[in-house]
Amino acid sequence: MLEVRATRTTVEIFRIRERVTSHARSYERGRHTTQPEHMPKSHQRHAEWTPTRIVKWAESIGPETGRLAEAILVERPHPEQGFRSCLGILRLSKRYGQERLESASARAMTAGARSYRHVESILKHGLDRIAPAEESESTPLSPVHENVRGRDYYN
Repeated sequence: MLEVRATRTTVEIFRIRERVTSHARSYERGRHTTQPEHMPKSHQRHAEWTPTRIVKWAESIGPETGRLAEAILVERPHPEQGFRSCLGILRLSKRYGQERLESASARAMTAGARSYRHVESILKHGLDRIAPAEESESTPLSPVHENVRGRDYYN
């Protein structure tokens, strides 16, 4: 069982009255202050990554992939929460190639899809190879019919 002792400046963790660790106390709301050595091993591997580094890597594939990576990192409460998603998307270039990943990233951005699963699904189903349906300006918003009076009828 662990015990926590928090003072105005320090947070200490004890196990059976023996101090395991101590941290400087942070009062920043919504920010974590985890020390890298206390992170799970899977998270420690990503500690050396920065949002800038991931976006630059994504931009090396293409501008749309860069935009997608940046959007993923910006939309998360903490950019680090988007690292795994971005790295997974970047790994998809090994399986599908950079050109297809760039096309899938563009489609994901248009659709508002911001995850590895969305991009993988686009690639898996070949949606990156299909041009998105373009909106036709000649398509009326409401049907033309004699019983449809429109807004001018009521004024």
